[in-house]
Amino acid sequence: MARLLASSQGWLFSPGVDLSVFTGSALVSVAFMLAAPWLGVTGDTPLWAWLLFVVCVDVAHVWSTLFRTYLDPEELRARPGLYLGAPLAAYAAGVLAYQVSPGAFWTLFAYVALSHFVRQQYGWVALYDRKARVSTWERRLDAAAIYAATLGPVVWWHANLPRGFWWFVQGDFISGLPAWVGTVGLGLHAAVLVAWAAFQVARVVRGEGLQAGKVLLVVATWVTWFGGIVVARDDFSFTVMNVVLHGVPYFALLFRYARGRLAEGGYGPAAALLRAGLPGFLLFLVALALAEEFLWDQAVWREHASLFGASSVTLPPDVLALVVPLLALPQATHYVLDAFVWKPGRQPALLSRLGWSPMATRHEVRPSGTPHVSTMAIPARSD
Repeated sequence: MARLLASSQGWLFSPGVDLSVFTGSALVSVAFMLAAPWLGVTGDTPLWAWLLFVVCVDVAHVWSTLFRTYLDPEELRARPGLYLGAPLAAYAAGVLAYQVSPGAFWTLFAYVALSHFVRQQYGWVALYDRKARVSTWERRLDAAAIYAATLGPVVWWHANLPRGFWWFVQGDFISGLPAWVGTVGLGLHAAVLVAWAAFQVARVVRGEGLQAGKVLLVVATWVTWFGGIVVARDDFSFTVMNVVLHGVPYFALLFRYARGRLAEGGYGPAAALLRAGLPGFLLFLVALALAEEFLWDQAVWREHASLFGASSVTLPPDVLALVVPLLALPQATHYVLDAFVWKPGRQPALLSRLGWSPMATRHEVRPSGTPHVSTMAIPARSD
């Protein structure tokens, strides 16, 4: 087995980190879901779980994008149009959608977030395949497997609305699919995953080794998406299964990138945070997440008075049409930027900062079209 794993080129970061952030995240999610009765959790996500999973993982990981973008003076100078245009475009789209109706805004936001979640998992698999230099056929099969693992349960969800949970707000997904479509969706997702598993077994039989990290990632993705959507019956289970595998690996990615960028020099004020190590990195992000959630609670939700205090703010609908998209802007900007900032072909130094290749020269150009890590986050309201 040791030879099998050693010959697989099977890890993005290292065996310990990969197992912790991918497999470990899935196991933690399952453990909390199974322990819900012993934790006294029935139905809605309690305050402690909301703080731990939504604020400290989900919302905080959105803000970690700052270390890749706005906290890096060199990056800002390199692409000022992107970093100015992304939030402006996202805000304008949000205001227009909210002017149509609040429901239209949350439906649009929910489907953008869903797409982003799916693309994140594909992005991790694509990076595994890039490192191992697998064949075109295997890349396509891996892509089919990750899309099956995520979209199969989502199709079933749409065919079985309403459920005891929702993405952002109740009724944000469009209902109306007949139940049989969900059954067919799960059947197709199972067929694709069985074919993918058979291919992995065939690789081992042929003596080609096992790309262990990638295999465990696909399995973890299926466990959390199937468990968090099809098996889950309440908001707590959905939240736990939904956010941990999503947020924790992104923390690892951003911290590793930021430390690699710090080593080059010229990183600006963010360097002091990184010199404090992982605790400084995480505490800074949690502070931003709490500040964001305070604003959401005071202006919109009014659900956590025991934490943030009672709100005396009552905004009229026309003002909410401007405020809600503004509060959602960190998440919306994160969605837009992630389509651009994780493409190695456009920034040769990216992989070296992540520790995945020798340091590229400033003017080296890699082939275009390389896979990117697509990541997502749930906006401030996810329970």
